[in-house]
Amino acid sequence: MAKLRNVSGKECVKILCNKFGFLISGRSGSHVRLSKETPEGKVGTVVPMHEEIKIGTLKGILKLGKIEEEGFSKFI
Repeated sequence: MAKLRNVSGKECVKILCNKFGFLISGRSGSHVRLSKETPEGKVGTVVPMHEEIKIGTLKGILKLGKIEEEGFSKFI
Protein backbone atom coordinates (compact mmCIF):
# COMPACT_ATOMS: atom_id res chain seq x y z
CA MET A 1 0.00 0.00 0.00
CA ALA A 2 1.51 3.30 -1.09
CA LYS A 3 1.51 6.05 1.52
CA LEU A 4 0.57 9.68 1.08
CA ARG A 5 3.37 12.20 1.28
CA ASN A 6 3.58 15.97 1.19
CA VAL A 7 3.02 17.42 -2.28
CA SER A 8 2.83 20.97 -3.60
CA GLY A 9 -0.49 22.53 -4.54
CA LYS A 10 0.60 22.68 -8.17
CA GLU A 11 1.47 18.96 -8.20
CA CYS A 12 -1.83 18.08 -6.51
CA VAL A 13 -3.88 20.05 -9.08
CA LYS A 14 -1.91 18.46 -11.92
CA ILE A 15 -2.63 14.92 -10.65
CA LEU A 16 -6.32 15.62 -9.99
CA CYS A 17 -6.83 17.15 -13.45
CA ASN A 18 -4.77 14.69 -15.51
CA LYS A 19 -5.51 11.42 -13.70
CA PHE A 20 -8.94 11.92 -12.10
CA GLY A 21 -10.75 14.12 -14.63
CA PHE A 22 -11.18 17.29 -12.56
CA LEU A 23 -11.36 20.70 -14.23
CA ILE A 24 -10.39 24.05 -12.73
CA SER A 25 -13.66 25.84 -12.02
CA GLY A 26 -12.32 28.92 -10.29
CA ARG A 27 -9.60 30.57 -8.27
CA SER A 28 -9.83 32.72 -5.17
CA GLY A 29 -6.58 34.09 -3.79
CA SER A 30 -4.20 31.18 -3.23
CA HIS A 31 -6.88 28.48 -3.58
CA VAL A 32 -8.04 26.67 -6.72
CA ARG A 33 -11.52 25.15 -7.03
CA LEU A 34 -11.76 21.89 -8.97
CA SER A 35 -14.91 20.08 -10.09
CA LYS A 36 -16.05 17.20 -12.26
CA GLU A 37 -19.33 15.62 -13.30
CA THR A 38 -20.03 12.06 -12.16
CA PRO A 39 -23.08 9.82 -12.63
CA GLU A 40 -24.04 10.65 -9.01
CA GLY A 41 -23.74 14.42 -9.63
CA LYS A 42 -21.14 17.15 -9.45
CA VAL A 43 -18.10 16.62 -7.21
CA GLY A 44 -15.75 19.40 -6.19
CA THR A 45 -12.76 20.13 -3.99
CA VAL A 46 -10.46 23.04 -3.14
CA VAL A 47 -6.66 22.93 -3.30
CA PRO A 48 -4.43 25.54 -1.62
CA MET A 49 -1.58 26.54 -3.92
CA HIS A 50 1.10 26.19 -1.25
CA GLU A 51 4.67 24.94 -1.64
CA GLU A 52 3.79 21.98 0.58
CA ILE A 53 0.35 20.62 1.48
CA LYS A 54 0.29 18.81 4.81
CA ILE A 55 -0.96 15.21 4.95
CA GLY A 56 -4.13 16.10 6.88
CA THR A 57 -5.03 18.81 4.37
CA LEU A 58 -4.38 16.44 1.48
CA LYS A 59 -6.68 13.84 3.07
CA GLY A 60 -9.40 16.51 3.32
CA ILE A 61 -8.94 17.44 -0.35
CA LEU A 62 -9.26 13.79 -1.37
CA LYS A 63 -12.30 13.24 0.88
CA LEU A 64 -14.11 16.21 -0.69
CA GLY A 65 -13.23 14.92 -4.17
CA LYS A 66 -14.32 11.36 -3.26
CA ILE A 67 -10.93 9.92 -4.20
CA GLU A 68 -9.32 6.93 -2.49
CA GLU A 69 -5.98 7.69 -0.83
CA GLU A 70 -4.41 4.58 -2.36
CA GLY A 71 -5.49 5.62 -5.85
CA PHE A 72 -4.00 9.10 -5.46
CA SER A 73 -0.77 7.90 -3.86
CA LYS A 74 0.06 5.82 -6.97
CA PHE A 75 0.68 9.05 -8.89
CA ILE A 76 2.93 10.87 -6.40
